[in-house]
Amino acid sequence: MRSSAESLGDALAAAADEVVRAVAEVRRVPAIVVIDGRSGAGKSTFADMIAALLGSAAIVRLDDIYPGWDGLQAGADTARERVLAPLRQGNQGSWLTWDWSSDRQSDRVRSVAPAPVVIVEGAGILTPESAELADVTVWLDAPRGARRARALHRDGETYRPHWERWERQEDAHLREHDPARIARYVFRLP
Repeated sequence: MRSSAESLGDALAAAADEVVRAVAEVRRVPAIVVIDGRSGAGKSTFADMIAALLGSAAIVRLDDIYPGWDGLQAGADTARERVLAPLRQGNQGSWLTWDWSSDRQSDRVRSVAPAPVVIVEGAGILTPESAELADVTVWLDAPRGARRARALHRDGETYRPHWERWERQEDAHLREHDPARIARYVFRLP
């Protein structure tokens, strides 16, 4: 019998192969991949897998951008305005990072140049506006229990008191933007 980790890994690997084939068909630089999904769905792992299969890709993680536990929409808006829009115009994207340990914006600036492939991953990123700036759009879905277990395993007790608070913001994003409908690729994971 296969473990749930093995079946998740296999599902992500098959999905990554499909997305890499789609990226190979993009004829502009940068090829922008947007990956959305709820917390614990596997977005970061999936982005890493795609980058490894491509040999290299710049990855922007919304976890560096969200302005705290109530910042899902603000982080997605910042990523669209400060990362996706400039990249689409051939310019560098940049943003101030969030310092999660002190719960405030840091003065550390991160940037991403228009590399051949740029992957932007995070909950809330896939909206009609961001989809217009992307070449490949992905929605990852998984059962709530599996996602919660993975997220709490990843982030430990730090995340536990914020899970439902963050989930309510994800719910609002799903109601307002229906990212599974917008996405070119929808992958249902274990």
